[in-house]
Amino acid sequence: MAAWWLIGLLVFVVPSAASADDLGEAGDDYWDVIETTSIQELMALDGIARFEDNAPLWDYHDDALQKKVDRALADLGLDDEASKKQLSVALIDMSKSGAPRVASVNGDVMLYAASLPKIAVLLAAFEKIAQGKMVLDEATEYRLSRMIKESSNRYATEMMHQVGKEYIARVLLSPRYRLYDPEHNGGLWVGKDYAKAGLWRRDPLHNLSHGATAMQVARFYYLLATDNLVTPEHSRKMREILADSELNHKFVRALRRIDPAAAVSRKSGSWSTYHSDSVFVERDGHRYIAVVLSNNANGSQWLGRIITKLDGLLDPDTSAADTRSLGANQAVR
Repeated sequence: MAAWWLIGLLVFVVPSAASADDLGEAGDDYWDVIETTSIQELMALDGIARFEDNAPLWDYHDDALQKKVDRALADLGLDDEASKKQLSVALIDMSKSGAPRVASVNGDVMLYAASLPKIAVLLAAFEKIAQGKMVLDEATEYRLSRMIKESSNRYATEMMHQVGKEYIARVLLSPRYRLYDPEHNGGLWVGKDYAKAGLWRRDPLHNLSHGATAMQVARFYYLLATDNLVTPEHSRKMREILADSELNHKFVRALRRIDPAAAVSRKSGSWSTYHSDSVFVERDGHRYIAVVLSNNANGSQWLGRIITKLDGLLDPDTSAADTRSLGANQAVR
């Protein structure tokens, strides 16, 4: 049996990540396994013959691209923050057919990600819709759209209750997706309402209520871009919901200055010192995924500069020197 499923059979006792309500309620430090017949059957099957990974991004590490990303962070004066693990970056170049080119810095470091993990709620909702356990009626589509495009906490919480927190976790843990995988230090996790109350379970490895790693977020977008989330039809519908963000800050503000016509699927998150953004971009023949997570008071100001630099690494027509600050991104979610 795969090692990380063995971890799933244990009861975890982990130290509190923080005392703030948004990170979890103090004193609730225990996470017990989700004991359902369906997930146990999947574990057993995966132990016999491992499910195919449709987004094995760790297998496509590209040394040349990695050097460019490392140099970009150094040029931006952020290499020290990266060394302190206050910054996590993943860049996936999908511009050429065939295998992607992958580079990351602290790609498997899990951080509190605020609203970014709402993409996990979106995925679980469409899984339930595909199974016929939920209907994508006008009201449900509206809530999903508001949850993503304007990052509504109200509608995110409503959708979490409609879909079920345990169901969301089972989707993330499932061998089909492995979007939360202890072999890679965790990943996407949503264990609490987007409100002061409503804690269900924090993630077992880091005690976070809403967490992510850059590489697992990148895997979500890669599965989305390759029509491997739920079904091709549902993947396309999710891309529609993730398009046209109504929050003009961070990555989106910078990308609109670079190319107003670029097609951008996006979800960001911010709370306190935690600032993150994630995109799948299609423009001028280029297709790429970029994810940045940060834990620094200046993190929201970094994001526009970082995406400008990363975009330039893939576009020969963009000067590498054109990395001026786009200004502080004041509006955060």
